[in-house]
Amino acid sequence: MRRRGGGGGATLLVEAVLDALPSPTLLVDRNGTVLLANSAWNEAAETLDDDRFRVPVGGDYFALALQVRDDEHARALVAGIRELSMGLRDSATADLPVQLASGTRWFHLQASRVDEAGNIVLTHTDVTSRVRAERASAWQARHDALTGLPNRSYLHQLIDADLAAPRTRVAVLFLDVDGFKEVNDSLGHDTGDDLLREVAARLTAAVREDDTVGRLGGDEFVVLSRGCTPVEAEALAERLRVTLERPFELGGHVVRIGASIGIAGTSGHRYLRSTDLVRDADLAMYAAKAAGRNRVHVFSPDLRAAAERRATLANELRDALVRDELVLHYQPVLHLPSGRCTGMEALVRWQHPERGLLAPGEFLPTAQAHDLMTPLARWVMTAATRQIAEWSRIGLDLVVAVNITAEQFSSGTLVEDVFAALSDAGVPPELLVVELTETSVAEDPERAAQQMAELRRRGVEVSIDDFGSGFSSLGQLVTLPAGMLKIDRSLVNYTEGHRDRAAAAIAAVVALGKACGIRSLAEGVETAGQLALAAELDCTFAQGFHIARPMPAEAVPGWVSAQHATAAPVALAAR
Repeated sequence: MRRRGGGGGATLLVEAVLDALPSPTLLVDRNGTVLLANSAWNEAAETLDDDRFRVPVGGDYFALALQVRDDEHARALVAGIRELSMGLRDSATADLPVQLASGTRWFHLQASRVDEAGNIVLTHTDVTSRVRAERASAWQARHDALTGLPNRSYLHQLIDADLAAPRTRVAVLFLDVDGFKEVNDSLGHDTGDDLLREVAARLTAAVREDDTVGRLGGDEFVVLSRGCTPVEAEALAERLRVTLERPFELGGHVVRIGASIGIAGTSGHRYLRSTDLVRDADLAMYAAKAAGRNRVHVFSPDLRAAAERRATLANELRDALVRDELVLHYQPVLHLPSGRCTGMEALVRWQHPERGLLAPGEFLPTAQAHDLMTPLARWVMTAATRQIAEWSRIGLDLVVAVNITAEQFSSGTLVEDVFAALSDAGVPPELLVVELTETSVAEDPERAAQQMAELRRRGVEVSIDDFGSGFSSLGQLVTLPAGMLKIDRSLVNYTEGHRDRAAAAIAAVVALGKACGIRSLAEGVETAGQLALAAELDCTFAQGFHIARPMPAEAVPGWVSAQHATAAPVALAAR
């Protein structure tokens, strides 16, 4: 313990108390002159090995504080200690960073007035570990753990701050990686994570110095561009798109991706909230993706109006499911060897109260975007099985095919949903065909095989729809327990002069199906020649406008009766 001058018992008591304190502690007068320094202070000064802290008794603590950190924080601290000594406040505290040769250390200063003379006790506790932990925690709360980029929450904070600043020009680029899911599915999540890190690095290297790159989550990134004109924002977006087109080398694999980028900015548009600006950039990104992917699209108000219409349509569709506004039309399926109609495909329509009868293309995209595909598919299943029961009661036994969505398929409830509908309607399973698109099967082939096998084991036929429109067809055909293939209309609707090529493609599919014990159905038949070719190539079934267009349920019995009266095996086409 070092002290200034002599002292009586009271001074010795103060010395003893200060020396017992574990933190470096000083006693100073109202002018900042050091009166006492405890042992911990002296030891800390030697440990830090910095002459600034070797303040002798009688030295100037205020000068030390300003020498260590000469800024508004240090000056405010000195002013606060002076006010404390004069009795104008009860205490003074501060966390002070100190720059040392070994790095930055943080000390928590606690100042207390001890007597009427205005003497002050100053304790200095090293809180470096705590401050570093707090800063690390705060950084983690604001940044994406995978890429180190600002996360969704922090991005919105940054954008809100820029929008609040006067006369600030801001542009947001919303970027979605095209092809990421395929990389993740084929090469694994670790490679997918590596790709996202590489994407983050490339974006960060390609933006301007004042721009901020952040990750919203998944394969979605945002670039916050400050002081950016519309022309500059488009140029930046195009630079980012080209940057991501360059191949990535990941774990011995060469990966190619693209990017759909939407742009929204404050030039010409008034934004008060970051959520609105990011939403509009997101809408522009979806427009870029809808236009063919790997493109740049600039937001325009019509995109927001279209989004609002889709949201309104989604709400109306939810109500339609409750109000029973949906209806099923049925398209006949012809058994080619006998020429008789043996089944129907159930096709959903919406009897909109204001817009009339809507085709699926007018509302299914909205249903998919708003998580309505599964309840819609369940409604179709229920309505179709009830209709099968109605026809059976009048002696009309038709096999009805129902389309299953990828969402319902991936939920794992498909088998349960199918047999619940059959049970409620009292329909035998052999009168139902479940149709799954090739692309929905491709998302999870193993789960697909399990559910398809269970359906067929319990008597429900399974068909793969649109076969030939994807890229993984042959491999799936070998492993998936389907009983029927619907040959995609793109193969069946051949144009004049391409009959031989179409025939070769159809024949290959039919032969492959036969080798796997699977029957074939040619869909989209629009001419007599196409129907005859399907029969010639040994397809078992066919459907299309040449046979019949979809019709309401009440029209089916009469049409089937008339068709059966004239049915005959389909003649082969003349060559």
